[in-house]
Amino acid sequence: MSEVQRLSKVTSLTGSINIPGDKSISHRAVMFGAIANGKTEISNFLMGADCLSTVSCFKKMGVSIDVSKDLVTVEGKGLDGLQEPSDILDVGNSGTTTRLMMGILAGTPFHSCIIGDESIAKRPMSRVTKPLTMMGANIDGRENGQYTPISIRGGSLKGIQYDSPVASAQVKSAILLAGLNTVGEETTVTEPHKSRDHTERMLRAFGVDVKEDERSATVRGGQTLQATNIFVPGDISSAAFFLVAGAIVPSSEIRLKNVGINPTRTGILDVLEMMGATMEIIPSKEETFEPVADIIIKTSSLKGTTISGDLIPKLIDEIPVIALLATQAEGETIIKDASELKVKETNRIDTVVGELTKIGAAIKATDDGMIITGKTNLKGNATVSSHGDHRIGMMLAIASCITEEPIELLNAESIDVSYPNFFDHLTGLSK
Repeated sequence: MSEVQRLSKVTSLTGSINIPGDKSISHRAVMFGAIANGKTEISNFLMGADCLSTVSCFKKMGVSIDVSKDLVTVEGKGLDGLQEPSDILDVGNSGTTTRLMMGILAGTPFHSCIIGDESIAKRPMSRVTKPLTMMGANIDGRENGQYTPISIRGGSLKGIQYDSPVASAQVKSAILLAGLNTVGEETTVTEPHKSRDHTERMLRAFGVDVKEDERSATVRGGQTLQATNIFVPGDISSAAFFLVAGAIVPSSEIRLKNVGINPTRTGILDVLEMMGATMEIIPSKEETFEPVADIIIKTSSLKGTTISGDLIPKLIDEIPVIALLATQAEGETIIKDASELKVKETNRIDTVVGELTKIGAAIKATDDGMIITGKTNLKGNATVSSHGDHRIGMMLAIASCITEEPIELLNAESIDVSYPNFFDHLTGLSK
């Protein structure tokens, strides 16, 4: 049943919050722990629906995973220890689970079938199934492996040198994970722009040698993963909503604690700086495999900018809330080179433009992005929808903080995918 939230303007947002664990890192910690030798303990794991789909799938392949409030414990089976599932592997709404798991399953000596929800059934999988088939995996699915359900019978894989047409961490990670299952051969993925490098960093934490240069990553097959303990930093993609809120809501100052500031993910910080936001970044002194910092954001006087090129892969998930940010900046903001938005949980170009237009934004879609003219007083007095997309839902909730009239948000439950306590944090800051 669709959840409806009635949301109203706030006078200010002040205080500090601990952002939930990074979704991308939480997925990988469970997967890598499952194929490692030994016990991996994961702290600050994101207890969102997507990450729990990953837990469920690997449990079906015989991996013992204990999920408690503060800690996830994975009893690794090794690369060759997974068991053939007796049931389908249901990924829910998680594209990360789907694509990375395909890379692992490509080298397993058994059959498996992956299925997901209505949104997953529309998302393109050939960008992963094509290179995995080139490596020797037997993969089929709707429209020749373009869409789920997808059937995989793993086999003997060979290393490849793959030039990816898109900068996608999911594509890169799937191929590198499959590359570990080759017999001592090297597998290299080269991208048009460097995508987020959580897989490369975490593989090293698990003892795997990964070679990197500016746009490529290489692994040699036959390496084993050794269990380790993982602290998951706060998700900068989730922090982005409160970074924008702190910048656009009057009389606000928010401190976001223990946020991951991996340089392949910090495009939102670059944009805030380009637009003139009042912000301070305080790096953590503790050493982890991912850089972490506290971020303080204050109400800011903003100006429009152009967001394009190499910056796009560093902020692709933050574009919905960046569009909202741009409505409160003086002048024109242009977002381009972002056609990847069309194949997210929704077509995020269309949904962002459509929903922000409902509340009075001056925004129009382009073939590969959008153009926003500010500064605009957002009206509210409208019914808006997440369209089942968590990032659209959170963006609209933040928009309600500055609309002149209340709004009603449909399908608010979609936010649980990546930020289960989002509304608790929003309410706590507005007191």
